[in-house]
Amino acid sequence: MGEQTSFLSEPPETEHVRRLYEEERADDGYIWNVTRLWSWRPETYDGFAALRSELMNESNLTDRDWAVMVTATASTLRDSYCSLAWASKLAALSDPETAAAVIDGADNPGGLSERETALAAWARQVVRDPNGTRPTDIERLREAGLTDREIFEATTFIALRLAFSTVNDALGAAPDLQLANATPEQVRNAVNYGRATAPEPSSP
Repeated sequence: MGEQTSFLSEPPETEHVRRLYEEERADDGYIWNVTRLWSWRPETYDGFAALRSELMNESNLTDRDWAVMVTATASTLRDSYCSLAWASKLAALSDPETAAAVIDGADNPGGLSERETALAAWARQVVRDPNGTRPTDIERLREAGLTDREIFEATTFIALRLAFSTVNDALGAAPDLQLANATPEQVRNAVNYGRATAPEPSSP
């Protein structure tokens, strides 16, 4: 496996873990370091994915909305792993310059709609000081076209991403070299914080 990919040792390879690894090899060609970390409790990993999918599948928020929120959340938290992964998705849905601007915390990234800009600002506020939010902040989201249901969904999604990133960051999950190499250069250069990329490719 090469260099250690988190602060924990390699989890035991149970049938459940083997299934996770096989699925990831089939989808991406390698096993992500974050998957190895969460394989200490693969049923919890599956449960988190199921909860996230249930929230997203029953929402009118768009793929770009989700990508904007995670990119803003991860960059505010200074989580390099999720910043690389989700800003790459945002770059594919918009362009690398827009994704890099969201990482940098720009107030009005040129490539975002008013709605997306409001979601990015809300994500940063929830990360920095959830107790500091006010009714006027919710009103700004409504003015940008978000319904109260969507505001609840967005806030819940941000909280789920915070929980996921906190586990990864605290336990030292290193971003995969394959992920970094596949990330647009503008995005990769903007992610100048958090855990360093693993020095060796993640195991195929």
